[in-house]
Amino acid sequence: MHHPQSGHPETAPARDTARDTARDTAPDTAPGSAADSAPCPARRTVLRGAAVAGVAGAAALGLAACGSARPRTSVPRGPIDLGSPTEVPVGGGVVHREDRLVVTQPTKGEFRAFSAVCPHAGCVVDQVADGLIQCPCHGSHFRVADGSVVEGPAPTALAEVPVRVEDGKLIAGS
Repeated sequence: MHHPQSGHPETAPARDTARDTARDTAPDTAPGSAADSAPCPARRTVLRGAAVAGVAGAAALGLAACGSARPRTSVPRGPIDLGSPTEVPVGGGVVHREDRLVVTQPTKGEFRAFSAVCPHAGCVVDQVADGLIQCPCHGSHFRVADGSVVEGPAPTALAEVPVRVEDGKLIAGS
């Protein structure tokens, strides 16, 4: 669209699609009829109600997630190959998310393995840094040496899993 006097394009006004669609599809009613005088809540009232319901629902879900039910830990039943011992840094560790395990090397040549499932809410730990295994969900931290809780809300240590070096590989489980 061009402005007739300046020759510059004119921006069309924004269209409230929901309102225009409702107006375009509403049945024809005569002003003053019963349909025309029926109370209709304001748009802000409807949106505010939806927002309050959404916050209440999210809070309820959050409380349910932090409930007293204990998450299942992940302890392998059979042997799992966790790769080469050289991949695990001394004083650190490696998270094997797909196996729900974390393997650490607190001191040179000493390997430990733990369930990567946080005992607080069942989230999988996501990294090992500065000698700590870290859970991203609620901030729990665990020691690489023994899986014990350094910072909660986790109520207990990570479940330990037997690990050994066999034929140049780290093997977790029995």
